[in-house]
Amino acid sequence: MRLWLSKNSDVPVREQLVSQIIIGVVSDDLKPGQKLPSTRELARRFGIHSNTVSAAYRHLAGRGWVEFRKGSGVYVRAHTLDQPTSTPALELDQLISSFLQAARSRGFSLGEIKGRIKHWLKHEPPDHFLIIEPDEELRRILMAEIKEATGFGVAGASLEECTRSAHLSAAAPVALYNHAESLRAALPADYNCLLLHTRSVVDSLKGAEKPPPDTLVTVVSRWREFLRWTHTILIAAGLDPAALSFRDARERHWEKGLRGGNFIITDALTATQLPQGCQPRVYRVIADSSIRELRSYVEQFLTR
Repeated sequence: MRLWLSKNSDVPVREQLVSQIIIGVVSDDLKPGQKLPSTRELARRFGIHSNTVSAAYRHLAGRGWVEFRKGSGVYVRAHTLDQPTSTPALELDQLISSFLQAARSRGFSLGEIKGRIKHWLKHEPPDHFLIIEPDEELRRILMAEIKEATGFGVAGASLEECTRSAHLSAAAPVALYNHAESLRAALPADYNCLLLHTRSVVDSLKGAEKPPPDTLVTVVSRWREFLRWTHTILIAAGLDPAALSFRDARERHWEKGLRGGNFIITDALTATQLPQGCQPRVYRVIADSSIRELRSYVEQFLTR
């Protein structure tokens, strides 16, 4: 994974490093189990103090993003909803066998069992995606991206709300990769969840031309983390902090003067609320690979 660090900015180098590694993990640029560069290597590469790198790694380890392996180094920590099993086919056979034995022991005939199984298999498939995300503003952005990409119904819920059967009814749960462990505890055991990767730093900068030095770059969003992360990325990419303007779309008159702005960066939801005539650069949170997976899911399971 390529990293950008700027030592002459108002964003601490430690924060730049932490943010980019987190983005790398959730975007799958950094794979589970992948070894990260050593503290000494990063310090030498960017000409920074090794304590800065060590502090960043400790912060990431404390939040569960990486793990230290004694005598080996720092590695990306794996997150998963599923626990290892022998083989999927064997596990399924065991479940079916246990079910049949229990049903027969209670006096149900084989014909009755077959009839009820057919009834359940004919149940309607999910009719919408349910994006489970604790951050309300990010949840709305993800809903907008999924709706735009798939054309299918999308609802949203917090981690607490998704434990209620009313929210999960007729829904295909979807969440960001970094919520895997929380979802394992929150969702009923018989519910699967599609895990989404986010767009990487490399993907977000790919093909983007650096604006001229005299260009004012305006970043606007209702999601505060979008403003913070975009700030970090743009500074790390070498843009002049004096040329950056950030607007919280939850504040009054946030759109004032944007028609004259010639370089606007925003999210998929706020892009629909910009004044007419604006031509923004839309940063999409969900990675292309996950969008393809959602579209495939709709084609295979949610349409007839």
